[in-house]
Amino acid sequence: MEIQSIEALLGANRYPGRGILMGRSADNACAVIAYFIMGRSENSRNRIFVPTEDGIRTQARDPEKMTDPSLIIYHPIRELEGKTIVTNGDQTDTIRDAFLAGHCYRHALLQRTFEPDGPNWTPRISGVLKPDFTYNLSILKSMYGDDACCCRYFFEYDAAKAGLGHLIHTYQSDGDPLPSFEGEPRPVTLDAPDASALAARIWDALDPDNKVALFVRYIDRATGRKTDVIRNRD
Repeated sequence: MEIQSIEALLGANRYPGRGILMGRSADNACAVIAYFIMGRSENSRNRIFVPTEDGIRTQARDPEKMTDPSLIIYHPIRELEGKTIVTNGDQTDTIRDAFLAGHCYRHALLQRTFEPDGPNWTPRISGVLKPDFTYNLSILKSMYGDDACCCRYFFEYDAAKAGLGHLIHTYQSDGDPLPSFEGEPRPVTLDAPDASALAARIWDALDPDNKVALFVRYIDRATGRKTDVIRNRD
């Protein structure tokens, strides 16, 4: 599979939906995480990212305009025992609870399916950055739009390569209904020197009408120091 730039990959897709990126900085010094959300409806666009003690959560920009919080208010990022959990829904908590009970992320996700938002049946995407800075990604999606079957795919990377990341997102492209992501996570170059530079590249590459919020984190592998950037739609 061709390794692409963030700009080429996201710039060619008007609506990738929500996306998780994990990888390693070009100098091999930092683990890299990014998570973005997009929205087509007023309810979906009425969100911002805010920091929490163990990560971030979504929050209504204007609470009076929030019509249904069930699938859009959650903790996208949570940390536990050296692991960083990243998801596009409340399965963040499902994975965290499984870890606390001594289970793995696969065990957690076998309990979950795609989102109940037919006819889109939005996939649930998840990632876990492990204490050694290797990572896992997964997607739970309907079988060709059939809500009677959930297909679960797990991608486990037992080594991280300098300057390389993997991006998984919810939708293959814009559409009605929205087509689910297909295939393996997309390999992308990670040559941005720091979190701010990567955030700028991702934010600028996302469709201006549909982008909502972005989180980027660089973790220094030697010191554990975290550098976070949050971008919210104006």
